Amino acid sequence: MNIVTLHAANPGPMTGSGNWTYLVPGPRPLLVDAGVGHASHLDELFAATPAGLADVVVTHAHADHISGAPALHRRAPAARFRKVPWPEADAGYDVPWEALADGQVLETGEGPLTVVHTPGHAPDHVVLWHEASRTAFTGDLLVRGSTVVIPASRGGVLADYLRSLRRLAALAPRRALPAHGPVIDDPLAVIDLYLAHRRDRERQVLEALDGGPATVTAIVARLYLDLQPALVAMAEESVLAHLLMLEGEARVARDGATWRLAR
Repeated sequence: MNIVTLHAANPGPMTGSGNWTYLVPGPRPLLVDAGVGHASHLDELFAATPAGLADVVVTHAHADHISGAPALHRRAPAARFRKVPWPEADAGYDVPWEALADGQVLETGEGPLTVVHTPGHAPDHVVLWHEASRTAFTGDLLVRGSTVVIPASRGGVLADYLRSLRRLAALAPRRALPAHGPVIDDPLAVIDLYLAHRRDRERQVLEALDGGPATVTAIVARLYLDLQPALVAMAEESVLAHLLMLEGEARVARDGATWRLAR
C-alpha cells in the first residue's frame, strides 16, 4: 500500500514523540488525522499533494488528532472533513464535519478503506481498514511499547475498548499504522499483550480493594511505584476505567470517592 507518513510536530508528555498522520495519495488524496496545525506539518503535507486534499478523516476528537482541522480547512477548503460524530467535542473546531458510520467505505487511489467504529479510548474512535493489504490505520487503539490510556472521566470506556481490540483482531491485520510510535508488524501479538495487561491490571485493582475500601488515588499509589508526577493523572484515569467496568459487572461498589468490593 502506497502511503506518505507525515509527522505532526507535536512531541510532549501526553503525545510522546508526537503524532503520525498518513496521506493516501492518488486522484482523491485522503489524510488520516489532522495533526495540530503546525506549519511544518502543513508544508510537508501540501508539498506531497500539491493538488490539495479530497478527504480528511479524523480517527477521534482528542486534540492531538483533531485540532489541526481548521488550519487544514483554510489550506484545502474543498476537502471533506469526516469523522464519527461526538458533538460536544466536534463543536470546538469550525470545519464542515460530515458524519462517518461503521462499515462505510471510502474510495482512495489505493483502493477502498472501510470505517470500523472502535470506541473505548474515545466514543468516536475509528480504525480505517484496507482489506487488500490487511493494513489498519489504528489511531490510538494500539501503540507499540506502551499501553493506551482510557480516559474514563472524558468519554473513555474500558469494556468498549476491549471489545474494539477483539474486533480488530477478528480482521487478522498484518500491519497496523498507529498515530503514535512505530509501525506495528505483528498487531495480533500486540493485541494479545494488551488483553493480558488489562487482565493483570484488573486483578491488581481487585487485590488492592481486598484489603478494604480505597480511593482511586490510594489504589494508584499502591499499583504504580515511582510514577512520574506528570503521569499520575493518566494512571488515575486507567484505574477509574477498571473500577467503572467492574462496577458495571457488580463486582465493586462505591461510596462517594471510596471504592470497595461488592460482597
